[in-house]
Amino acid sequence: MLGKLFGKVGERPAADPNALPVPRGRRNGTYPVRALGDTRVLALVEAADAGDWDGVKAALAPFDLGRDHQVLGELADLDGMQDWIGRAAEQDAEHRATALLMSGARHIVWGWEARTTERAANVTREQWRLFHERLEIAEEQLLLAAELRPDWVTPWCRLLTSARGMSLPDDVKRTRYEAALRRDPLDLETHLERVSQLQPRWGGEAGEAMTYAREAFTRAPEGHRLGCVVAMAHIEDWVESDSPSCLDLPYIQRELREAAKRSILHPAYERRPGWQQDFNTFAMALSLAGESIVVQRVFHELGGACTPWPWRYMAQPEKAYARFRRHA
Repeated sequence: MLGKLFGKVGERPAADPNALPVPRGRRNGTYPVRALGDTRVLALVEAADAGDWDGVKAALAPFDLGRDHQVLGELADLDGMQDWIGRAAEQDAEHRATALLMSGARHIVWGWEARTTERAANVTREQWRLFHERLEIAEEQLLLAAELRPDWVTPWCRLLTSARGMSLPDDVKRTRYEAALRRDPLDLETHLERVSQLQPRWGGEAGEAMTYAREAFTRAPEGHRLGCVVAMAHIEDWVESDSPSCLDLPYIQRELREAAKRSILHPAYERRPGWQQDFNTFAMALSLAGESIVVQRVFHELGGACTPWPWRYMAQPEKAYARFRRHA
């Protein structure tokens, strides 16, 4: 069946010379993806983790941080980067925009770490204070980065995240959203952020995000990763729903199959560093929908590689991944 739908299942892309080796001794045949599964990203992360600004600049050479959200995300997750990156922004005029972008992205993540994932009613006053304080710093730094590098899309996408956290007016969110799309109309992360903003828990209307995701995907060429916006919108619907089986419907299974075929499973799809997250997004959505055909191919291509997002919506992410993979 898989062969008829997608060609020979055994055919895989040529080996990536920059791919990190798959770790041995994998539990349940699965393993967490480190540094986007790329040796160059690992070198970048290690330099940043050591506070080595010169090493960071050298390791950034293969990447465009103003457009590569996933590489920026790896840096933003580094605990402690906030302690030194501000000095780099002050002292290195030539690379000030890069340092401001990294610092702003880090302060958003750092802010959410202070807020925690608790419901708003359970967040303490001190946690709210730190959350807003860090997001305000992020806003200032990202706006400066965007001013210095008007071609970059990543600052505007991150500013959408901070706007959501600070409950800024809808016209501010819309302005930032449009600024991001002017720089890249097909930017997946911008569309994913918009899907989040349109969720009822952030003030949107039921069904609004799904309609938006479908319309966005119609504008994508064959093989574009924007198909993930449809999968993520279904996952968000599952998060909002009180029914764990809300996606287990034939029309949703069919829609996810078609989206996967037109995006991540299309021959034109490009496996860049972090491609595993795109596949994990579909793996989770297809599994929640009870789809039984394409989900096999997706897990097969992953080979046990598990990314934190979007499985963090599960209470035990890696166990959930292993369970769905086993049943696929």
